[in-house]
Parts: sequence; structure tokens; C-alpha cells
Amino acid sequence: MHDMLLKKGDMVKVIAGKEKGKTGKILKTIGEKNRIVVEKVNVVKRHKRPDAKGKGGILEKESSIDASNVMLLCSKCNTGVRIGHQVLEDGKKVRICRKCQEILDA
Repeated sequence: MHDMLLKKGDMVKVIAGKEKGKTGKILKTIGEKNRIVVEKVNVVKRHKRPDAKGKGGILEKESSIDASNVMLLCSKCNTGVRIGHQVLEDGKKVRICRKCQEILDA
């Protein structure tokens, strides 16, 4: 399996599935399964029994989606873009927007 191009904290746009069109920040990446958890996307309900820690109820939390169903948002283009790589003069490898050549890594 190839390396995931997305990182925790990236803003992404969902391009496929029932959540298509939504945008959000990546909360967690699951590299082994090539899946990500995106803020306010693919929200599921979990029923929790009361225990010593607290009361029960119906909890809503984000479930993972496949990384291939999202595109990274470029702050300059303001759209979902493909990711390229570039090595800077100091030898640092960074991700770039394929449309506008903007550096995506902070």
C-alpha cells in the first residue's frame, strides 16, 4: 500500500458517497486501512449503556471514510485539488497544489 498524502489537520472536500460536497478538517488518519475521520462528516449514532464513568444515551460521533473519497482543499484555489510534491532549495520535501503550484504544507 502506498503512503497516504493526507495528514491530520488538513481541510478536505468529500467528492464521493452520501456525504458528497461537504468539507471539514481531518481529525484522524488510519494509514493501515487507508481511511480518515473528517469533522462533521459520516456522523453515526452509538447507543451507550450507563456505567460508573457516566450516564448512557445515544452518542453521535464521526465514522471513518475512505481516503480516496476526499480531495485536499487548496487555500488559494478554494477547491479540491490533486497533490504534487516538490523539493525546496533547503532539501525539504513539500506538498504542492497541482493547479496553482501553491505550497500546501505550513
